[in-house]
Amino acid sequence: MLIKFSLENWMSFRDEVTFSMVASRERQHSERVPRLKKYGTNVLPIAAIYGGNASGKTNLVRALAFAKEFIVGGVQPSNLIPVEPFLLDSAMIDRPSRFSFEILADETIYEFFFATTRDSIHEEKLTIIKSTSERILYHRLGREVSFDASLEKDMEYLNFAFRGTRDNQLFLTNSVFQRVETFRVVYEWFENSLVVIGPESRFQPFEQFFDDRSPLFTSMSERLRQLDTGIERLGSEEISFDDMSLPDFIKADLNNKLAEGMSVRLHSTQITPSVVITRTNGKLIAKKLIAYHSTNENDETRFEIHRESDGSQRVIDLIPAFIDLTTESSEKIFVIDEIDRSLHTLLTRKLLQWYLETCFKGKRTQLLFTTHDILLMDQQLLRRDEMWVTERERSGTSQIISFGEYHDVRYDKDLRKSYLQGRLGGVPHILLTSTPREQASEDCDEKSTYAS
Repeated sequence: MLIKFSLENWMSFRDEVTFSMVASRERQHSERVPRLKKYGTNVLPIAAIYGGNASGKTNLVRALAFAKEFIVGGVQPSNLIPVEPFLLDSAMIDRPSRFSFEILADETIYEFFFATTRDSIHEEKLTIIKSTSERILYHRLGREVSFDASLEKDMEYLNFAFRGTRDNQLFLTNSVFQRVETFRVVYEWFENSLVVIGPESRFQPFEQFFDDRSPLFTSMSERLRQLDTGIERLGSEEISFDDMSLPDFIKADLNNKLAEGMSVRLHSTQITPSVVITRTNGKLIAKKLIAYHSTNENDETRFEIHRESDGSQRVIDLIPAFIDLTTESSEKIFVIDEIDRSLHTLLTRKLLQWYLETCFKGKRTQLLFTTHDILLMDQQLLRRDEMWVTERERSGTSQIISFGEYHDVRYDKDLRKSYLQGRLGGVPHILLTSTPREQASEDCDEKSTYAS
């Protein structure tokens, strides 16, 4: 689970901000809030992030995506680190961007922090947090590192692994590459638990959802029917991977990164259909995604996915994530940018309800999403501390605040009116004071005044 996430000097976030999933003392919907008994802490299962356009919502998601990719894969030896500092203040451009995570991995809380410029890692620290104490497992400052005394028996190999860590590489990443098991649980949280889905990205793996031998096939088909997409089921048709009209660098990337048994979905373009690519017995197999609809004659007819509406395609993208979220044993944290893109508000609400109905004190899944859909800003659906808003100040820097911090917001209050009136922040500051027609009329009046 994600406990807290802090960042500084990243895109529109100049100053340090902290996004916390720690529950407040609010009692509403308390039955579905997971509890970390060992720590005496409750952690929220869901968070909705609102805000005007260019307020920082997507930049927060991009920070999570950057951190995951950088920690899990790193960069090539000669490449720059793709960090993006705050550009509206010249003093910040050459300063390190800072990222800090508090996570629950294997029922233990860890804090992982790193500060980096495009050239090198300036600082990195991993701390294990127990119920009554905390211990810094390692602390890196530039080319120097110190390890906790509890790691003494592995100290020689840890120092060896650190000496092989490049300036543009995290020690956490290289330690796993060097088969150091000590910190693997933290690395695997970023690799396997944290999943970031953008407005145009596709959930992966995907193949099992159109394989009628998989138990997930039935779940996927039932959800598609319940959400009134008109789709009865999904299927596939195998096509030649070598003959696909993909750029060579994408084919090379798939060959290098797709492990045995893994699948990825590539969305449709003007020259390629929506396909799922799987590595089976060492070979890349491409399958074109097909949707089947019922006809008036009680038969089925096939539709290629590009013929489906944008909303139906978005549902196909999101349902696998919600099936995972509603699985009791899952420990995934899904971060979805613009969850409501192309979706009717009742459909989005239903997806959220499906998930929340499965949450309980022992559950370890989480859903974080950005949205403009204010009909989801409903305290019958979400707690106040589960709703956040981003706000861009005049200086261009973004801030983020939880509705739970507004002490005068009652649990039975309709938040939507206050939000649209700007009382809670996070709405666009529109400068136009009149419509185009009214403006044209005002211009004519001015011309008449000057002529007279």
